[in-house]
Amino acid sequence: MKIGVVGSINMDMTVTAQRIPGKGETITGDAISYIPGGKGANQAVAAARLGADVTMFGCVGSDDHGKALIDNLKNEGIHTEYIKVVENQVTGLAVITVAESDNCIIVLAGANNTVDIEYIDGIKEKLLTCDIVLLQQEILQETVEYVIGLCANHGVKVILNPAPAREIKRELVELVDYITPNEHEARIIFGDMADTKSLLKQYPEKLIITQGEKGVIYINHEKEAVTLPARKSNVVDTTGAGDTFNGAFAVALGLYDNMEMALTFAVLASGLSVERFGAQGGMPKLKDVIGELESRSDGCNAGDSCGIGGKP
Repeated sequence: MKIGVVGSINMDMTVTAQRIPGKGETITGDAISYIPGGKGANQAVAAARLGADVTMFGCVGSDDHGKALIDNLKNEGIHTEYIKVVENQVTGLAVITVAESDNCIIVLAGANNTVDIEYIDGIKEKLLTCDIVLLQQEILQETVEYVIGLCANHGVKVILNPAPAREIKRELVELVDYITPNEHEARIIFGDMADTKSLLKQYPEKLIITQGEKGVIYINHEKEAVTLPARKSNVVDTTGAGDTFNGAFAVALGLYDNMEMALTFAVLASGLSVERFGAQGGMPKLKDVIGELESRSDGCNAGDSCGIGGKP
């Protein structure tokens, strides 16, 4: 399975604290770490650890963070030769506060804003050799739209993870093969979510809504609503749980011939990821997820601490 990821490459500056501060409040942090991140790079790492042949497409700045991030991707076995180093530009940065088994994030785009149509035209020959392309929304929206159209015209499958949340054209939903918003993102894209199942029925086995501790919901081709519970997890850090889900889902589409098994695989991978610190730090390997599948119980019960990227 050849997976191409077009997206952001960031350095995550992560601060741990006893709680997330309120508006206008200053509190004392416990520790600070610099950890490779960015939704694009995270999803690439998730897929690579699960055995896929992954190529990362994106841009970094000509600074120490940029070099470190490329080296990190190489160490994960990801093809990095198509990553552009942009002179006199800073690498993307995410400032993350982790507390109370949750997080809040501020992202500085930096070189991610140079992942433009001209860049895509320069790498499209390689991009179109991929079996599936993963996209997020930490790069320019016009680039996201261009890549979706390009892949649709050449028969390359696309998973759009519409995060961070912003409005997107409804015709893009029609063009992609899969779209994976959380509940917050789905409300921004589709409006009133009072009747989730009616919305899902418009896009059977295309629209997949992640619901954090409640799991994942979608409509199968028989027009039946399917909810897959999240894995019971000892939560350490939810950063990157949604990215793990998307990377794992891309891999699972090549492993299984039905949606329920593919999503079950992705849910379990995501649940494993939250048990260690850092967006990429907890991302599991294929043997971990397969072992979980073989020994799994019935999943999460009410009140369990689970998670698959349900937070905005």
